Amino acid sequence: MLEIRNLSKRFNGIPAVEDVSFAIRPGEILGYVGPNGAGKSTTVKMIIGLVEPSDGQILFHDRSVIDDLPAFQSRLGYVPEEPNFYPFLSGWEYLQLVGRLRALPRQVLDSKMDEFLHLFSLWEDRHCPLSSYSKGMRQKILLSAALLHNPDVLILDEPLSGLDVTTALVLRELLRGLAAQGRMILYCSHVLEVLEKVCSSVLILLKGRMVAHDSLDRLRELMHEPSLEGIFAQVTRSDDHPLIAGRILEAMQA
Repeated sequence: MLEIRNLSKRFNGIPAVEDVSFAIRPGEILGYVGPNGAGKSTTVKMIIGLVEPSDGQILFHDRSVIDDLPAFQSRLGYVPEEPNFYPFLSGWEYLQLVGRLRALPRQVLDSKMDEFLHLFSLWEDRHCPLSSYSKGMRQKILLSAALLHNPDVLILDEPLSGLDVTTALVLRELLRGLAAQGRMILYCSHVLEVLEKVCSSVLILLKGRMVAHDSLDRLRELMHEPSLEGIFAQVTRSDDHPLIAGRILEAMQA
């Protein structure tokens, strides 16, 4: 189980994340949502070890990840919201780099790379530089890199960004399959319709604080809302979006 206890982060005394707690059990997909600037990406960076928490604990199977961060990271797959590639590497070379850093045996790595590059329709472009790839192609490389070492924990930050419809549908089915195998998945996204279809529970963050956290069925019952979009609008008090849209139209035409 991946457990987050009372996690907080302050930058120059200004809170970005405040007292956030949740757990992801084997087989669970937790949707992590909130408006821009709510603290989602900061939370993710603390979990994966890129940002040090100001307070709180991150536990994996009841042990603090700080005790052995490399061991935890070896069981973690991560797809960032903003990719940072070496642009002159090819897709093939990038996956080779990631696989070797993950200490995968050469034969296993080559076999997995062949499969992923074919399945994600990247085989013909495998030796082209990443700088020539479209956004969707780069996203497929990121997904492949996150899955190469068969991780127990998967953290996805806007994983559908740039993907074509077919690949998005494949990813949705893949996540269900991974959950069925007992993987723990944290899914950060603004695409509420997808979260509603794949997540077993949802946590909504607002200005760094948790404002809702439960199973989707329980949230629907408590909030008397049939959709995640309605729940999100209610707890973030953003149900005045028709008014805002109308004012934008007025401003455009002024």
